[in-house]
Amino acid sequence: MPELPELTVYAEALRPRVVGRELQSARVRHPFFVRTAEPPLSSIEGSVVVAVDRRGKRIVIELEGERYLIMHLMLAGRLRWREHGASIPGKAGLAAFDFPNGTLLVTEHGSHKRASLHLIEGADTLSRLLPDGIDPLSAAPDEFRAAITAENHTLKRALTDQRLIAGIGNTYSDEILHRARLSPFRQTGQLSDDELEGLRRATRETLEHWIDVLRTEAGDSFPEKVDAIRPDRAVHGRHRQPCPVCGAPVQRIVYARGECNYCARCQTGGKVLSDRAMSRLLKDDWPSTIDELEERGTGLR
Repeated sequence: MPELPELTVYAEALRPRVVGRELQSARVRHPFFVRTAEPPLSSIEGSVVVAVDRRGKRIVIELEGERYLIMHLMLAGRLRWREHGASIPGKAGLAAFDFPNGTLLVTEHGSHKRASLHLIEGADTLSRLLPDGIDPLSAAPDEFRAAITAENHTLKRALTDQRLIAGIGNTYSDEILHRARLSPFRQTGQLSDDELEGLRRATRETLEHWIDVLRTEAGDSFPEKVDAIRPDRAVHGRHRQPCPVCGAPVQRIVYARGECNYCARCQTGGKVLSDRAMSRLLKDDWPSTIDELEERGTGLR
């Protein structure tokens, strides 16, 4: 997080605020945020912004002279638009970019500072730095099919692999697979033509739905409600809460780099997928179906 919908709305909010305006100064509090040394950030002060775009999970600000600021917000990075000259916030503040009409702040909460900024020159260099995956909003059906089936992985992994599909992460892969009624552990090589097309439609519909939601919430203001956990999600972040389609408790699998949320009744034919930690703990008491889980009334619900 943020993923494609949030970054799309960030880019849309930035364009009327900064395109055609001069970047007066770039202030950086944490040097680790800037991952390039040449050209220096000071070299773009006084430059005019030409365009703002979303590329995969990155925000790209193009300045005159084919110079590009590339921001990757990672998990906890956020953008804020404040009055001109606003101070960089305390522990969370990374940088500030001052324009005549306001200041763009970059923040990142938490102890693990992973957000990054690159300043590069030349469109060719930009192409080399950006992910190779297709854009799921503009890809044709055959392009989507080729990307998903390029390697035989689980659907969860394929949807979040930026080399295959750019812009989707943990949150929206859960939401997409729920809409498509597909198991997150289903292998891409096992999908029928109808299932592949259903996944493509679910991907576009889910992303477009959340772009519309975030646009509506922001209105003419700069987006502030950029959170992975929301009550209006279908399954992501809703462990033990009822599925909005069938009412069964949403299930969760926790692994090293994140988690997977799904509805057993809608997506896995009623089968409760094995959580490595919990199934090892419970052994034979691990429920095999959602009906068995509900009958037992265990704390897994």
